Amino acid sequence: MTATRDRSGRTATPRMARVINDRLALELLQRDGPLTAAQLRVLTGLSRPSVADLVERLQDAGLIAVVGEAGAERRGPNARLYGIVADRAYLAAVDVRTHRVAIEVADLLGRAVGSAALPVDPCSDPRRTVSRSVVLLERTAHDAGVAELHTIAVGAPGLVVPATGELSPSGALPAWHSALVTTLRKRFGVPVLLENEVNLAAVAEQRLGAVPDKDTFVLLWLGHGVGAAVILDGRLRRGASGGAGEIGFLPVPGTWQLPTATGCEGGFHSLASSGAVCALAREHGLPVAGDDAPAAEAVVGAARTAGKRGELFLDALAARIAVGAAAVCAVLDPGCVVLAGEVGRAGGDTLAERVGDRLARMSPLRTEVRAGKVGGSAVLRGAVLSAMDAAQEVLFSPGG
Repeated sequence: MTATRDRSGRTATPRMARVINDRLALELLQRDGPLTAAQLRVLTGLSRPSVADLVERLQDAGLIAVVGEAGAERRGPNARLYGIVADRAYLAAVDVRTHRVAIEVADLLGRAVGSAALPVDPCSDPRRTVSRSVVLLERTAHDAGVAELHTIAVGAPGLVVPATGELSPSGALPAWHSALVTTLRKRFGVPVLLENEVNLAAVAEQRLGAVPDKDTFVLLWLGHGVGAAVILDGRLRRGASGGAGEIGFLPVPGTWQLPTATGCEGGFHSLASSGAVCALAREHGLPVAGDDAPAAEAVVGAARTAGKRGELFLDALAARIAVGAAAVCAVLDPGCVVLAGEVGRAGGDTLAERVGDRLARMSPLRTEVRAGKVGGSAVLRGAVLSAMDAAQEVLFSPGG
């Protein structure tokens, strides 16, 4: 058998080889499991004795267990099926918005075991909002039978400073967002990861949704506000200050002023935010029940079957979105743009095709436009995946 090598290409020591092989087996069991020992031999290329030792080590560590049998159709004893012990650790995801906090508790394989949501009045006492959010997470975990959380991931709007992992202070966002993260760290005493919510949506779309075949793409979030997540060569790119993708501030034609350092009015936000989408719908004679993201989602969804007026509205909306997409593509050339958020999800393939057509007329760069596939829980799903990856990095490592 070819000697196992580490990531630098050097021949690994026997101990390091075991670590590499164990991690490979765990990754295969997570992705393709449950698996038999024979299947692990085929997928890893290891010998029968090596796989037998590997399975024993992982069972002794409490990371895998026999979860069933395979091969009932053949003669002889059935083969044991091994799977990751999903209840070895539990995770929590928290989606923080101006008007709502959503929570999901999941096992080590990312399978949800509990969820809850809390409406937030922006005028309420921030300290009370933080306290109620923490209590809700504790109650959700308790009701799911979870005594202890291993890792918590939080998605929030705004800039997450790469050097500190903290939210950048901004007068446009509630101060209680940062206070909640700080309180979660103190109350639970476990790793609390913080990420921009649009970045988490991109993680979900790449792993579970529209772009599993792409390692380079840009996700445009079209909801109450607008934003982007940049994935280049399989890596999430945050920028020097965490501001990569803040396209609400992107100066674009068709607005009445330029954005400022303290406000994105006049930028791409003024063309594609929920308020702008609802105003555009009214201009086309479509009934709209407000100016928030749910209203924009409803009118875009209804426009797909609203006849000529709906078609003209979607054409006009696609032209606006294409302006922002063209600017992003001119700089990054991602080859693929995903339309997500309430508006992108409601528009589906109908809106994506229209944006793609207009983008092709505006840009010489060949760019595919796809509709997001992960539902309204994209941020939570991305947070669960991030927490799962972080927990597995610890538990699947020696001594974890």
